[in-house]
Amino acid sequence: MITPRSTAAGKVLEILAAFDREHPSQTLSEIAQRTGLALSTTHRVVTELAGWGALERAEDGSWHVGLRLWEIASGCPRTQILRDAALPFMQDLYEATHENVQLAVREGTELVFVERIAGHGSVEVVTMVGSRFPVCSTGMGRVLLAHAPREIQEEVLESPLRAWTAHTVTDPKALRAQLDRIRREQVFVSDRQLSERSVAVAAPVRIGRTGPVSAALGIVIAARGASRAHGLREPLLRAVRGISEELGRRARTTA
Repeated sequence: MITPRSTAAGKVLEILAAFDREHPSQTLSEIAQRTGLALSTTHRVVTELAGWGALERAEDGSWHVGLRLWEIASGCPRTQILRDAALPFMQDLYEATHENVQLAVREGTELVFVERIAGHGSVEVVTMVGSRFPVCSTGMGRVLLAHAPREIQEEVLESPLRAWTAHTVTDPKALRAQLDRIRREQVFVSDRQLSERSVAVAAPVRIGRTGPVSAALGIVIAARGASRAHGLREPLLRAVRGISEELGRRARTTA
């Protein structure tokens, strides 16, 4: 067992040190057991670390090292880490589809677009790199919301939901069912939720094959070509698996 220190900084370091290759994801009780800290102390410190971004909470309630620590370990911003890992696979996906390919992350209840590849023939989209939208406004955002901690989901579901188009799902009960379906099916087809002109096909990107969800990858196509959406599932999943495995490899390297 790791011996806890008496200082505030010591408790922080003890908790961070509890995460390693054999214990990449843990519950509060498991963290407290490994560090020897009281559960109440563990809860307080973990909450503070999560607020800063050093720890992140998965949809099952367990905790894992946050991408912000990768920034420190690698001297590289979180979005740059994701971009570096994702770009080769995004380029392959674009070459296979010749459609808009986008990468986004969740920050609280917002979706932030961090990378995009598009060609001259791709459908025009309303998003751009760096733009922010409510997390439930896009297909990629709903994928991330489906895998967000329960309190984030409830915060969104309890707030008024904007109807961007006549097709936007805004009923809380229907949205809950949609989030359940996203978790089951891996790939989500968002039919004109944000724009009448486009359909998005999105899937979650994990840290490793079975790790926590860190981002979402999506393909945006013209609504008139919506019948193609099902055929984009496999190329999208190949890209997602590649990015997830690369992120997992980088996480192991910096651990």
